Amino acid sequence: MALRELFFLIADVWMITVGFTFGWKFIRNYGNYLLGLEWIIVATSGSNFLVYALLGADESSPMYTAAHFLDAFSRSVGITLILVMGLMGATHRYKPSKATDIGVFAFAAAVGLVLQLFGERLGLSLAIFYVVVNVLTTLFLIYFSKRLWSIGAKGPAIWTGLATAAAFVVAATYDFVRIPGDDAAHTLFYIAALSTWGFQMCTYYLGYRALHAHNEAADAEAEQRAQTRVAGA
Repeated sequence: MALRELFFLIADVWMITVGFTFGWKFIRNYGNYLLGLEWIIVATSGSNFLVYALLGADESSPMYTAAHFLDAFSRSVGITLILVMGLMGATHRYKPSKATDIGVFAFAAAVGLVLQLFGERLGLSLAIFYVVVNVLTTLFLIYFSKRLWSIGAKGPAIWTGLATAAAFVVAATYDFVRIPGDDAAHTLFYIAALSTWGFQMCTYYLGYRALHAHNEAADAEAEQRAQTRVAGA
């Protein structure tokens, strides 16, 4: 096994581990199914990618079809709209209904299926669409980082900002730039991309946790002040 293939496997396992671990934590600790399930979907995509690579499968494999669908799912709606809605649980105390959770994932699945079926016909238009939705998502993530900084969570704010910047570079180059010396399977690119996506999922969880804890502390303080006023009345 060549060194670059080894690094690819390590990067993919890293992303898979982070996705399943923090996806489950989002669900268990915060009841955030939007982020939890999206993290798990990304990890599942990475698992499929790993098996595909280890078996040396080709484009006729069902795993290739699954990879194409899951990639379209997350790039179009998952790590864009679903990510923003999920993080709003900490930034805006947003609590979607179960119907909303189901609806947005059904929408993402429908969009992913359409893009899988007709993506090649869309060509450059699809690549530009992916960049545009990523730019819009990045603007919200900058806001998310600023919120963390404003509450004194400077470490999570910095790491979140770095992860967002790295992810933006990956998204902007995904369909447009080929790394010099890369092979036909884009191994070098995927080493960087998988490492970055794992870094993203880890730092966004830690940032969410910090902002959620701040919100709970603020709520407890407000409740204590209210009780004090009532007792003093």
